[in-house]
Amino acid sequence: MSGSLKVEIIKADELTPADIDLWRAMVDGNPDLASPYFRPEFTQVAGAISPQAAVAVFQRAGSIVGFFPHQRRGGTIQPLAAPMNDYHGVIAHACQTPSLEQVAGLLDAPRLRVGAWVGQAVQGEDRETLMVSMPESGYGDWYAERRQTWGKYYKDKERARRSLASELGEVRVERNLRDPALLDQLIGLKRDQYRRTGRHDIFDCGWTADLLHGLLQTHGQDDFGASMAAMWAGGKLVAVEYSLHAGDRYHFWFPVYEPSLARCSPGILLSMDTMRLASDAGYRVFDFGFGGEGYKKYFCNRSQTVREALVMRPGLATGLSNAAVGILNTAGKSRGDRLRTSMRRRWAAIEACETTPVSRFRGALGAAQVALNKGAERTAERLAEPRVTG
Repeated sequence: MSGSLKVEIIKADELTPADIDLWRAMVDGNPDLASPYFRPEFTQVAGAISPQAAVAVFQRAGSIVGFFPHQRRGGTIQPLAAPMNDYHGVIAHACQTPSLEQVAGLLDAPRLRVGAWVGQAVQGEDRETLMVSMPESGYGDWYAERRQTWGKYYKDKERARRSLASELGEVRVERNLRDPALLDQLIGLKRDQYRRTGRHDIFDCGWTADLLHGLLQTHGQDDFGASMAAMWAGGKLVAVEYSLHAGDRYHFWFPVYEPSLARCSPGILLSMDTMRLASDAGYRVFDFGFGGEGYKKYFCNRSQTVREALVMRPGLATGLSNAAVGILNTAGKSRGDRLRTSMRRRWAAIEACETTPVSRFRGALGAAQVALNKGAERTAERLAEPRVTG
């Protein structure tokens, strides 16, 4: 590669038809960019909805060599649609992709924060995303192999399905749904879940819900789209999942289920039925995002390594964002690296969702209070345990 790399910042709606054609060619020619998040349609929708959205256009010797969709939150640059963007990086041909550190230098922002960077990066740490790679023969052969490998687990799910039908009535599943009212139900259930678990409500800011609604309207644009799958038992809605899809890739994004029926595993059953129905439509890779939930190990047979990092400008002065991070770190002080990592990720979500300094700082205080309350509860539980004496 000859010539220095230069950057121009534009709005997503300023991309020309020639830019979009080049973008598609880069995605098609780079296997690392198979996720729907790398499609230009995602950027066009998110760029019109996410506050302070833009696209960095990288050029070398007068020719475009890459695109990086992003957004600004105060002094921080993040991938476009963060914290909802599960894969991000520079859209480029594999041999011309700039590194994370090169991107940070060219954008010249105080901070560049990424949670799932695809591409070269020196800073940060690796994370794994998990997928099901379906055989060409389809769901039946995949299920047979999984059931042989994890017999007890899948027998339990078969019993759960029978229990659900026995308790509520006939189980019915539909996919490829785009009803805005159903999406509002999903968002409402997801917000209830955030309240129960003490997580930051990413839908409270408004633009994130608008993004999901906007993506639903992309149906029919080439092979990119968003849709929902839903499960009913005896006419009662028991689980819904919102997904993105492009090519043969199906990305599970926002799952939610009726918590009172957790013993029947309706969310897991819905994912299984969705894979069965979607594989019949030609999808072969089902992306479950990051690990963490125990059930994923029984499903997934493939992974992808991504990078989580915060690249900071040398000599950065302390500001509001650093103060907020300090509050969260205090909440996690002396409780281990895992909790501190959790606090940093909570702040990343807050910083991405909230568009004003006051709302970001308020969110950080709320997250710190939740962490402190949980710590106090665990301490009280330990003190209440009976002591065994010799």
